[in-house]
Amino acid sequence: MNTEKIIKELNFKASRSSGAGGQHVNKVSSKIELSFNLGTSDSLSETEKILLSTKLSSKLTKENILILFCEETRSQHRNKEIIINRFLKLIKTHLIRPKKRRATKPSRAAIKKRVELKKKVSLKKTLRKKLNIE
Repeated sequence: MNTEKIIKELNFKASRSSGAGGQHVNKVSSKIELSFNLGTSDSLSETEKILLSTKLSSKLTKENILILFCEETRSQHRNKEIIINRFLKLIKTHLIRPKKRRATKPSRAAIKKRVELKKKVSLKKTLRKKLNIE
């Protein structure tokens, strides 16, 4: 994955941020909308695209476009930096393939320990019972 190539493929759009802020909110477009077209990306291989489209299926639009928003700060440039870092982190974490689990057997010591514990618990419970003297 080449991060410089991916960053060049990103589309940004600035709009007015919502929430409190007085007149400043009405004047400045500080909210950043990042969009990345996963289908037409040249920087990702086909296997990476398939992997990302399956893992990010809930965040993608019908046209395979990933859209992220950031309106944390009052600065448009700072919001842009934040959203780029968030996007790259999202892509990197979802490109990691989990290791396949190999089936293993418990060790002899673990089996022996479990059986001994079961015997102890069984003995403890039998000692709790009332004796039948007839």
